[in-house]
Amino acid sequence: MSTATGTPGAPYTKKDFESDQDVRWCPGCGDYAILSVVQKLMPDLGIARENIVFVSGIGCSSRFPYYMNTYGFHTIHGRAPAIATGLKLARPELKVFVVTGDGDGLSIGGNHLLHVLRRNVDVTILLFNNRIYGLTKGQYSPTSELGKVTKSTPAGSADRPVSPCAFAVTAGASLVARTVDRNVAHMEAILRRASGHRGAAFVEILQNCNVYNDKAWNVLYDRESKTLHELRLEHGKPLTFGPADDRRGLTLDGLRPRVVKVGEVPESALWRHDEGDAAAAFLLSQMWAPECPVPIGTLLARQGEATYEDLIIDQEQRAVSDRGPGDIAKLLLSGDTWKIG
Repeated sequence: MSTATGTPGAPYTKKDFESDQDVRWCPGCGDYAILSVVQKLMPDLGIARENIVFVSGIGCSSRFPYYMNTYGFHTIHGRAPAIATGLKLARPELKVFVVTGDGDGLSIGGNHLLHVLRRNVDVTILLFNNRIYGLTKGQYSPTSELGKVTKSTPAGSADRPVSPCAFAVTAGASLVARTVDRNVAHMEAILRRASGHRGAAFVEILQNCNVYNDKAWNVLYDRESKTLHELRLEHGKPLTFGPADDRRGLTLDGLRPRVVKVGEVPESALWRHDEGDAAAAFLLSQMWAPECPVPIGTLLARQGEATYEDLIIDQEQRAVSDRGPGDIAKLLLSGDTWKIG
């Protein structure tokens, strides 16, 4: 187990990962719960603090590295995945987290997020989704619902929203999951699993912005609505949801999910969750209330796939074996050169 600074042999505690910076999010922001869960999780990773790095872009979520007593990069808008990729190639032994938001990650950073996922870089990506631009005071974001009235869309947004999990599945992430800021136990379990995954792990965290988009996720906040619509994903288990006296389930009509009453179909007819099925994960990522339940948990998990840094390091080692160690000075002076008199 890692040791706390100044206390040789003692295990880390949550407090060892709390920095000396004042946490400057709005009172009541969902980011506080996420930060607390991540700090609590860190000691269990068994990794020294100096081998953990948090990389962020721009936005409310991107203040995160300041509040973690680890190494960190507060980079530029949307480019955190590119910085994280470079870091993993240079120092593959480090544990790297990327913290981003729905605007930072899916708007200006969409291209960079796409490539870190398809390359299967060994990073854990936490995307805080509050369906709004909070830092710049309440403009619509790529995940805002169609018709969303904001300061930048006074007549309502004409954009169809992006599903972060659908984006991650189709981009090629090897782990895709969703959790909720107000469900601390579930969030801790999902982040624990994502942190231990080798490869590109993507976690969408439904997060509340109580100033500019309060209760955007009320379908999973309101107790009655949550009971009716929350679908907990468990590998190998039938996809069922709803109150005990009126359980509903999902079946597949070809490639179309259908909601049925559990008691009216045989259990064998119910759709069973398979974490290894990317096509099924895509269907789940597209579902939303009120027509369908809202899946939370691990949508997709593929194990044993080579990471980007594995492939690049293997290429480098083969090149050295075939050609010998590189010589930068010789390379610069090779080919067509000339002198300026």
